[in-house]
Amino acid sequence: MKKFLLIILLAIIFLMENQAMAITVNIYYTGENGNARKFAEEMEQSGTVAAIRAEEGNKKYEYFYPKNDPETVLLIDSWESQEAIDKHHATPMMNKITELRNKYDLHMRVERFIEDETIPEQDQNFIRK
Repeated sequence: MKKFLLIILLAIIFLMENQAMAITVNIYYTGENGNARKFAEEMEQSGTVAAIRAEEGNKKYEYFYPKNDPETVLLIDSWESQEAIDKHHATPMMNKITELRNKYDLHMRVERFIEDETIPEQDQNFIRK
């Protein structure tokens, strides 16, 4: 029985380690004189955002503007896996993004989240579908 449980446990660990887990990165860009919004607008107008959205593994790439902070832009950037993020970071597009961040003198705060698609039953009561 112990061998059986050990085999099951090892199989679960193997599956968890080899299962791609979606990752969402929230990036808060902050600048002065509206520069964060100018950055987001130039990213959109230059076609960089469209190119990122077309990359394999990209699930979402959207800018949002906090109501209470006109000098900050929130980017919600979701990927199917860390491997997809690594491929994105290896593209020449990252040079363009870095140039624009420097052009607008932006500072960043970053949060990373691993996707959990299970919503506990007790939370379901608060979700209107």
